[in-house]
Amino acid sequence: MTTWVLLRGLMREVRHWGAFPAQFKHATGAQNVVTLNFPGNGNLHAQASPASVAEMVQHCRAQLKQLGYAPPYRVLALSLGAMVAVEWGQQHPHEIEKLVLINTSLAPYNPFYRRLRPGNYVRLIRYLLCGSTEQREGLILRLTSTQSRSAQQRAALLAQWIGYARECPVTRANILRQLYAAISYRAVATAPPVPVLLLAGQQDRLVNVKCSLTLAQHWGCAIGLHPTAGHDLPLDDGVWVAQRVKDWT
Repeated sequence: MTTWVLLRGLMREVRHWGAFPAQFKHATGAQNVVTLNFPGNGNLHAQASPASVAEMVQHCRAQLKQLGYAPPYRVLALSLGAMVAVEWGQQHPHEIEKLVLINTSLAPYNPFYRRLRPGNYVRLIRYLLCGSTEQREGLILRLTSTQSRSAQQRAALLAQWIGYARECPVTRANILRQLYAAISYRAVATAPPVPVLLLAGQQDRLVNVKCSLTLAQHWGCAIGLHPTAGHDLPLDDGVWVAQRVKDWT
């Protein structure tokens, strides 16, 4: 039985997937859809975050074993989670059946000014490390989602995220560890030896869409582009993501 593993990005936890796991199951018919937290996030917020992507891979493998899910896995991953998925596929290809990578960026393929848009540097550092919970979550929502929402819908979503952050706070030390893991990670200069699908939002305000286009060119893999979605593509149009995966598999 196929097991899909869903991995999120910096400071995010499994609850930030929202309705997507259900949408994904409905569209693809997947039986097992497992969402994992990295140490330092969500229900693991009291643990120290790994300072390397390789350590995050080991955590995922150990957690899946503990939960009783045996390989091979299919992994759908966003942002930092996609870096973890790439490293997993490179180090343990026998465990990975397919990779779906969403709005990711990788050294050495992508220059730093495309991996994180320069206009966001100061705001991100200020709010992530010094801002209030409300300021931080508000900035993350503005940078990662382009979906049209009413003021009431936006306020409700933001209140939900603020609630998650207060219930399971990510410490500044863990934010720094996760940032360091992402910034210091360098993928090997060859494609993962497993089938890869890249998905990207063309209106991503955080990571330049050229990062995904460059990876698709170097790796010779399939890519799907959403014309209006932002960085959190499963949030902006989860049905579209699920349908692209279904069509690909």
